Amino acid sequence: MRVQPLHKGSNAERSRHRNRQAVLGQVHAAGAIGRAEIARALSLTTQTVSNIIAELSQDGMLLEKGRRSVGRGLPAMQYALNPEGGYALGIEVRPDAIFSALLNLQGQAVATERVPLNTNEPDHVLAHVAVVYARHLKQVPTAQNRMLGAGVVMPGPFGKTGIAVAGSDLTGWQEVDAEQLFSETINLPVMLSNDANAAAMAERITGAAQDVMSFAYLYFGAGLGLGLVHEGHLVRGAFGNAGEIGHIPIPGKDHKLEDALSRLSVQRHLHSVGKEARDIDALELLYHQGDPDLFRWLDAAGTALGHAMTIIENIFDPQTILLGGAMPAAILDHLVAHTPMPDISVSNRPGSHHPRLMQGTSGRMTATMGAAALILNRALNSSISHSL
Repeated sequence: MRVQPLHKGSNAERSRHRNRQAVLGQVHAAGAIGRAEIARALSLTTQTVSNIIAELSQDGMLLEKGRRSVGRGLPAMQYALNPEGGYALGIEVRPDAIFSALLNLQGQAVATERVPLNTNEPDHVLAHVAVVYARHLKQVPTAQNRMLGAGVVMPGPFGKTGIAVAGSDLTGWQEVDAEQLFSETINLPVMLSNDANAAAMAERITGAAQDVMSFAYLYFGAGLGLGLVHEGHLVRGAFGNAGEIGHIPIPGKDHKLEDALSRLSVQRHLHSVGKEARDIDALELLYHQGDPDLFRWLDAAGTALGHAMTIIENIFDPQTILLGGAMPAAILDHLVAHTPMPDISVSNRPGSHHPRLMQGTSGRMTATMGAAALILNRALNSSISHSL
């Protein structure tokens, strides 16, 4: 395997932590790799890499995977991530429920849970999160002393803005420091994110974008969000609200993009003709039944998606755009297959290594897994732990 350098290291002692992250990132990218290959990829001395590997092995984060011949001389010892070497907690707070996931160092879910909410006020939510976290630690005892942190996903925008988000507001959260409250409750470092950003980083570490450095991720929650990753960095904006693409105006009778392209929009469309699709399973059933009203919505949604692609491609010039989130995989696949690609776009070029539009991860837990992936990304690669 040819390993691309994720970022250049430094031999200075002050950069020891970043070098540890860089080494972990190379091991994660390669699956299994030797000291000399890591040193070449990161422009570090072999001795520096050997010292870091010894530390990481002692900390339980790396495992020896046997020797591999790489030319003349003694076969080189290969190192891989120890799945039990670290854990990340993902918490997603929705208006009516809390979703949680505990991921191991390789991004595999080892515990998940859903807790219904009768109120989403801060004190009530935090009390439930504390109980769920304790339950996860009981389910996975090895995580007790190996927690790397917690990612928390909540509906944006954060703070007071000129955007009203119908149906997804969380009562009482606009005036508090949510990140600090969660950190104090579970005694872990916490990263707060919106669902689209978290889901984008999940694609980066375990999904369809593992080999893509710059991409856009259109996320179907109740509305529509956009996660942006540029050269491995998550683009958050000055106040953490970058990517509120659902609120941009579009041509036609719909006032804004998510009025035509979101889970709420398809549910409203179906309701207007006397049909109900309250969840993903119901939407998937209608799709496979060839429901004509659903397919009329898909036609309009494809037009709106093409409009969104024109904006995203010409402003951000991504390698690809992914669709994912809480929408049936069959519907995402249909949109990818049938949306006309915009002609007037910088992405309309020959020889691209990636399709302009790809299907990402779908399902109810996409953003929850993404919340934990934010923490794993920070641990595994310092070049994607500092957001723009």
